[in-house]
Amino acid sequence: MKSTVFDRQAIVSRAPISRAIVSRALISTFTGIALSIGVVSFAMASAGHGNAKKPTIGQAGEEAHVSRTIEVNLEDNYFTPEKIEVTKNQTVRFVIKNTGEFVHEFNIGTAAMHASHQEEMMMMVDHGMLEVDKINRNMMMDMGEGGMMSHDDPNSVLLEPGETAEIVWQFPEAAELEFACNVPGHYDSGMMGELTVGEPDHDSVELSTE
Repeated sequence: MKSTVFDRQAIVSRAPISRAIVSRALISTFTGIALSIGVVSFAMASAGHGNAKKPTIGQAGEEAHVSRTIEVNLEDNYFTPEKIEVTKNQTVRFVIKNTGEFVHEFNIGTAAMHASHQEEMMMMVDHGMLEVDKINRNMMMDMGEGGMMSHDDPNSVLLEPGETAEIVWQFPEAAELEFACNVPGHYDSGMMGELTVGEPDHDSVELSTE
């Protein structure tokens, strides 16, 4: 089990995470990103900010097309399972439960997408939206010029301890992706896993629950 990155006294007090605590947990410093006018996407299902072409991570799937269910536990600070393999064009239901003591995220993306997203998550901490074990969902962040921050994209969920959520996701092409927790310090402490999208085996039909 990997160690947590937050001070246990902060858990008891439920105080907001300070930049000093988070800074000690971070291994590297991420560069700033441009915030678009309108709703700022935290999960970035469109593959992130900027004009460069990024890998396609997939799209929200339809319940009627689900052929597989995968249960994912969010621990402190790791995932169970630590690796996931799916197939191209497969629609998967992820049942995600936070079984840890801290706030955690499940986010499907690429390493570059997660790096950008971590800057946005730090802003949530700085503005009091995110605490060690609490999400202040009523504190939508006003970025000015009509811009708002939210955490509501279909390829990502942010959960308090004990909460459960589902994501239905369709993978249109083979790819090497990651699922990760981008709460400040968690990714760098090892809370990420490999998500491999492979070519389908045409000799078998898969309908399973894990």
